[in-house]
Amino acid sequence: MEEIQIHEARCKECGSRCGKLDVYDWLADLPESFNTTDIVEVQFKNTRKGYYRNSNALRLEKGDIVAVEALPGHDIGTITLTGELVLIQMKKNNIAPDSYEFKRVYRKAKPADIEKWEEAKQLEHETMLESRKIAEQLRLDMKIGDVEYQGDRTKAIFYYIADERVDFRELIKVLADRFKVRIEMRQIGARQEAGRIGGIGPCGRELCCSSWITNFVSVTTNAARYQEISLNPQKLAGQCGKLKCCLNYELDTYIDAQQDFPDITIPLQSDEGNYYHFKTDIFKRIMWYSADKDMPASIVAISVDRVKEVIELNSKKKKVEKISLEEPVPVMAEPDYQNVVGQDSLTRFDEKKPSRNKRSKQSNSSGKSRRRSNNKRRNNNGSNNQKKQ
Repeated sequence: MEEIQIHEARCKECGSRCGKLDVYDWLADLPESFNTTDIVEVQFKNTRKGYYRNSNALRLEKGDIVAVEALPGHDIGTITLTGELVLIQMKKNNIAPDSYEFKRVYRKAKPADIEKWEEAKQLEHETMLESRKIAEQLRLDMKIGDVEYQGDRTKAIFYYIADERVDFRELIKVLADRFKVRIEMRQIGARQEAGRIGGIGPCGRELCCSSWITNFVSVTTNAARYQEISLNPQKLAGQCGKLKCCLNYELDTYIDAQQDFPDITIPLQSDEGNYYHFKTDIFKRIMWYSADKDMPASIVAISVDRVKEVIELNSKKKKVEKISLEEPVPVMAEPDYQNVVGQDSLTRFDEKKPSRNKRSKQSNSSGKSRRRSNNKRRNNNGSNNQKKQ
């Protein structure tokens, strides 16, 4: 029991994302919830989960470390969910209990099982680095991002990234001969790799893919266009090199807000000339138009309702006298960041050293003054001596 408690403490202190897919069991305090089903959810390293049947009717609770059936041997994992919520979670993941082949939960993990499991986990980082060197020697266009050992150290899963199809049959032979385990290769995407490795995003928080995202939805540049975001690849790309997942967070709100917006490709015709769309403030419902198609010139802010009115008049071959009938929208002046706090320059306490010319002039003037003072002293001494005589 002491070793199990030590392992649980290590899991809480470690930096791995073992709790990323954690589910709150709001039925845990109901005694009858345990009798709903004998299926339990078990989580392994990072985001890998599995559903197992508790055929031995063990009293299992969330957080218990168990030994489960694997091919070959057995694996060690942590119970993350029990009771009725397991069936709901399976339905969410499109797993049918009638057709799914459940493996069994053997027993609660013994201290010897946990000790062997800990030894296997300590080998994972070294194995990953060495396997990368082997793949480079074989000139394979792939990157091994992570390695996961099975609990009994009889099998290792190598997660890799590759843009094209890779023939890694020779690699499997070399890895099996080097590490003396059964090898399994699993291909993952760039987003999955970022979720497994983790990191800090430009927002200052932990990456969403490594903290809570489970299903990765495709992100396109249309999401940035709908939100009037500058199409700068360096700002739109995340640490995985793909478009940021957070571009989809507010996309539905922007799409709903723009349902009644007019077509921005239609120019506005007036007696003053044609005006072309420049930018849009979606939630303030203000559209900015420029007198020049290629560059901002004589920009006018117009409400969405006024733009639709002008377009309707133009469709009837009528030009308006003025584009905007509203009062001009005040433009906020950009703040001056040079002295916003009311402080002077940071170098105000530095002593200014005089230039060489000033130094030479000062030295010459000081030398002349010294000579004059010495001459005065000599003259005064001579006159005093004459008086005494």
